[in-house]
Amino acid sequence: MRLLVFGYGFSARALARRLVPLGWKVSATIRRPADRARLDVEGIRPVGVGNRRELERALRDAQAVLVTAPPDAQGCPGLRTLVPALATAKAFPDWIGYLSTTGVYGDRHGGWVTERSRLAAQSLEGARRVGAERDWLEVGRGMGLTVQVFRLPGIYGHGRSGFERLRSGQARRIVSPGQVFSRIHVDDLAAGLAASIARPRAGGIYNLCDDEPCPNSEVIAYAAELLGLPPPPAVPLAEADLSPAALRFYAENKRVSNAFAKAELRWRPAYPSYREGLAAILAAEASI
Repeated sequence: MRLLVFGYGFSARALARRLVPLGWKVSATIRRPADRARLDVEGIRPVGVGNRRELERALRDAQAVLVTAPPDAQGCPGLRTLVPALATAKAFPDWIGYLSTTGVYGDRHGGWVTERSRLAAQSLEGARRVGAERDWLEVGRGMGLTVQVFRLPGIYGHGRSGFERLRSGQARRIVSPGQVFSRIHVDDLAAGLAASIARPRAGGIYNLCDDEPCPNSEVIAYAAELLGLPPPPAVPLAEADLSPAALRFYAENKRVSNAFAKAELRWRPAYPSYREGLAAILAAEASI
């Protein structure tokens, strides 16, 4: 079995770690020849996006295709690159997964959203994700491809958590009363994708997140406790002097339901809250 990834990064690497021990081979697209050596070190077969013959061969060989690259002003670069090659190669992978964001739901003032909720993106990035989802699902229907969409909140894991900011002294505990966020450990994301690969369904849309939406300030305080550090002082959101990107993040307040993914994919997060996830990261660091 072979997985082809368009946009090999943090999330795709976690999926590769899960699939390779099961006998899967993983390929990933590259744009620069210099990236070949980086992927070779990880045992990932590089596929040049500019080499049409190489790309078509990789697509014919692949049972699963994962697209993680974010959309740009022209839409999804993965769609622009892969769909013509799929058509020419007459390739029909069993599963195509597109990683989107819960930002497509916009702000819900702390209310719950499900996959059936109205899309109300309020940022340019969120609106582009709405368009990319639509385009992938339409291509799936038009070409008979089994396309699934995964809406993700903030992703954390080893090397990408509050621990790094706390250790560097850059962590802040920003407080905005009543505001909560969902999140997911990268290994739980990989498990959800693997569960979908085992049960492909054309047009499937899934929220993958943990069970406990909560304020970011609570997560930072708990991470500090695990490290034996005092929590950073609370900073009111209005006084935080955030970047435009961070302000967009704090402009949305919602709770994301994962009930449908649990029911259909038979998936359960191993880290149902940030507490289990952070503790596992720290334990893994101690064992290295």
